[in-house]
Amino acid sequence: MLDVGTFDGFYAFLAERRGAARVVAVDNEQYVAWVRARWGVELEGGEGFRAIAELLDSRVAYVRGDAMGLVATGERFDVVVCFGILHRVENPLGLLRGLAGVLAPGGRMLVETLGVAGDGRIEVYEPGEVYRRDDYVYWGFGAEGLSALAAHAGFARVTIDATPTIDGHPRILATLERPGD
Repeated sequence: MLDVGTFDGFYAFLAERRGAARVVAVDNEQYVAWVRARWGVELEGGEGFRAIAELLDSRVAYVRGDAMGLVATGERFDVVVCFGILHRVENPLGLLRGLAGVLAPGGRMLVETLGVAGDGRIEVYEPGEVYRRDDYVYWGFGAEGLSALAAHAGFARVTIDATPTIDGHPRILATLERPGD
């Protein structure tokens, strides 16, 4: 299992605990700048992940860097988790294409991202428009927009699992499936 944008590793550690044979957690640590801008707190990056990994005696592999760097390794994953990240990247199509490339044939990617009201396509936001003092939210996705983006990225099927509103912000959760080659 690959956890993209792992932050403190919650989903990576959960997958390990539930029996995943190998878990890789990757984070570019963009949140360091986000936390500094929003709350004035200086972080080193990876502190939470390392502390929890030590407490759990975890074998989850932590990679500090961009998820696209994993594409060149040739490693394949049955499951990719991408929670809270797609709306924060400048090139969501590129990220989806790259992650489709690290999925094993028939693999699934679980996505949770900022949604839009209704079934709209894709909205573009100005820095700080969605969350005050957060310049790293670029996109909002509707079911139609996320499905179209996933199709362009090479996914065979998209299932919209839920569209809750959390703290006044619409979210979208989906399962993207890679063709079974």
